[in-house]
Amino acid sequence: MEKQKLNPTIVYVLAIVGLLCCCFAGSGFILSGIAFFIAHNKLKQAQLNPDDYEVSSVKAMNTAKTVALVILIINVLYLIYAIYNIYAIGGWDAYMEQVQEMVETMQNQQQ
Repeated sequence: MEKQKLNPTIVYVLAIVGLLCCCFAGSGFILSGIAFFIAHNKLKQAQLNPDDYEVSSVKAMNTAKTVALVILIINVLYLIYAIYNIYAIGGWDAYMEQVQEMVETMQNQQQ
C-alpha cells in the first residue's frame, strides 16, 4: 500500500497571508487560525493511522502547524494592542474623531 502525503502548502499560504493581514488591527488571526486548525486536524489523522502517512510529510505538516501557531499568536497580540489603543484614546468615537482629523489634515496639505 502506498503511503499518503500530507500537503502543508495550504497551511503555509493561509498563515503567510494571515501575517500580511496583521497590519489590519490583527485581523489575520482568522486566516492563521484556519491554517492552524487544518494542520491540527491533518496531524490528528496522521497520528490515528501512522503507517498510512510518510514520516517526512508529517514532519513538514508539524512545521507548518508551528508556523501557523506563531503567526496566530502575533495576530492575537496585535489585535489586543489595537483594542487597547482604541480604548486608551477614549473609545471608538474618539478614535473615529481622530481619524477624521487626520483625513482633513491630509486633504488640507494636498491643496
